[in-house]
Amino acid sequence: MTAALTLQDLMIAPAPASAWVLERDCVETGLDPQDIRTEMRRRIGEMRASIERGLQSDARSITGMVGWNAKGLWDAPDALNAPLLRRVQAYAMAVNEENARMGRIVAAPTAGSAGTIPGALLGVADHLGLPDERLVDPMILAAGVGKAISKRMFISGAAGGCQAEIGSSAAMAAAAVVELLGGSPRAAIHAASLALMNTIGLVCDPVGGYVEVPCVSRNAFFAVHAVSAAQLALAQLESFIPPDEVLGAMASVGRMMPAALRETADGGLAQTPTGLAVTARMEGREEGELPGGMVELPLA
Repeated sequence: MTAALTLQDLMIAPAPASAWVLERDCVETGLDPQDIRTEMRRRIGEMRASIERGLQSDARSITGMVGWNAKGLWDAPDALNAPLLRRVQAYAMAVNEENARMGRIVAAPTAGSAGTIPGALLGVADHLGLPDERLVDPMILAAGVGKAISKRMFISGAAGGCQAEIGSSAAMAAAAVVELLGGSPRAAIHAASLALMNTIGLVCDPVGGYVEVPCVSRNAFFAVHAVSAAQLALAQLESFIPPDEVLGAMASVGRMMPAALRETADGGLAQTPTGLAVTARMEGREEGELPGGMVELPLA
C-alpha cells in the first residue's frame, strides 16, 4: 500500500508533476494511463460544454436568484479592457449557473466549486489560444492536488466551510495553470499553497441552502484568485508557510468553525433579511412565519 499523498510529495516530484501523479495513480488503481487520459479528455469536454451553454443562456434558476450573470458579463463591454479577467470570471459563472439550472457539470472537486477550475484553466488556455489537448496533463495534476488535500481535510462546505470547497478548487486550478504554462512542480504546489492560505476561514453561507448566492459569483472571484496565485508562483514567489502546514491550518480552522457557518444556512448571508425572505418564499411560508407554521412574535 502506498503512503498517503502529500503536497510535499508533489512539490519534489520529477517534472512534469502530472506524469508522476499519473504513474502513481496507475499503480494504485491498475488502470492504463491512456484510459485515464481519455477520461480526463472527456471531462474537459464536459467542462467546455457547460461553459458554452452557460454563456448562451439567461434562464433563471428555480429560485430566481441567478441565471443571467455569466451571459450578462460575457455580452457586456469590457470596461477594464482586461479580456483574461472577464473570460475567467464569465467561464466560472457559466458553469455554476448551469449547476443552478440543474445542467450537467463536472464537480471539481464539488458542484458548488465546479466553476473555478474551468474558469481558470480553460480561461487561460483560450486567452492564449492553446488547444484542449494541452489541458490534459494540468488536469491530472489538479486531480493529484485535490487528492492530497482530501487526505488531510474534508472538501465539503458542510464539513469545513467554503474554504474547504472553493479553497480546494482554487488550489487545484492554480497548480494546473502553472503546469499549463511550463512551471515546475515546486512552483505549481506553491501556487496551490498561496491559493489555500488566502481562503482560510471562508464560511459557507448559501442563501436558502441553495448553491447559488454567493456561490456563483464566488467561483468567479476564486477562479481569478487561482490565476493570481499561479502568476505569483511563476515569478518564483513562494508560500512562507510550507504547503502541507498551510493545509493543516485550514483543516484546523474548519474543525473550529461553528455549524452555523458550514452550509446550514444558519449564518452569514443566509440570515440577512433578504436571505430569510428568499428562504420563506421557497418554502411557501409567509414573511415572518417560522418553519412548521409558527409565527415569530416581537419581543416585549
